[in-house]
Amino acid sequence: MEYSIFMVLDADTISQQCLPKHVAIIMDGNGRWAQARNRPRVFGHKKGVDAVRQSVQFCTKLGIQSLTLFAFSSENWRRPEDEVKTLMELFLFVLSKEVKKLHKNNVKLTIIGDLSRFSESLRSKVDTAQKLTANNTGLHLNVAANYGGRWDMANAAKQLAEQVAQGQLDPADITEERISQYMSMADQAEPDLLIRTGGDVRISNFLLWQAAYAELYFTDTLWPDFNEAAFAEAIACYVARERRFGCTGEQIKQLLAQT
Repeated sequence: MEYSIFMVLDADTISQQCLPKHVAIIMDGNGRWAQARNRPRVFGHKKGVDAVRQSVQFCTKLGIQSLTLFAFSSENWRRPEDEVKTLMELFLFVLSKEVKKLHKNNVKLTIIGDLSRFSESLRSKVDTAQKLTANNTGLHLNVAANYGGRWDMANAAKQLAEQVAQGQLDPADITEERISQYMSMADQAEPDLLIRTGGDVRISNFLLWQAAYAELYFTDTLWPDFNEAAFAEAIACYVARERRFGCTGEQIKQLLAQT
């Protein structure tokens, strides 16, 4: 069934409580989009930047608090060398060109992942972009670059292990809540909705900890074609679902009736 955001709720009744606070997206299908048009895969990656712009604009319009985009996974280094090189160049170009626009629109940019493998010039651009937008209060845009969910959890475990080794933390005090404090995006709400474009039905080591209770939405739409209408369909599907968090539907309805 195809959804429209207005099929689920009348425009006047859509409230922030209905919408996800945090949306995460696995942007898949750039290469296949280009190959279907007899163009090199890198052409699809460049076209995918337009979809990123549209997604940022869409989330800003809806008042969504956080948008996290999976731009480059730790596994992507296995791709052909020329493709990886082009992706790095594109990342550098986008940072240089788009950050001022993000800042003008009150968007806060954070890059999550292990940046140690990136060039010094790219790390410098990342640092400059994050500092420029650090105090912005609008959409929080997270870009996952050289990121993996297992890396994220291992990184948190290392920090806690160091505290234990230094006698600053008792192992008995390590809880889920404490681990969460050392995960990427600990200062933001956890993702409510995780979208994957491109037709594959898996999360590919993305936000394994943070997305524990996220609603999953898979679409065959390739990332360059993921426009505002496609995003609205994903949001409408989310709004139509009943979020229970381990409770029964009746318990949730009783809780809503009390608010």
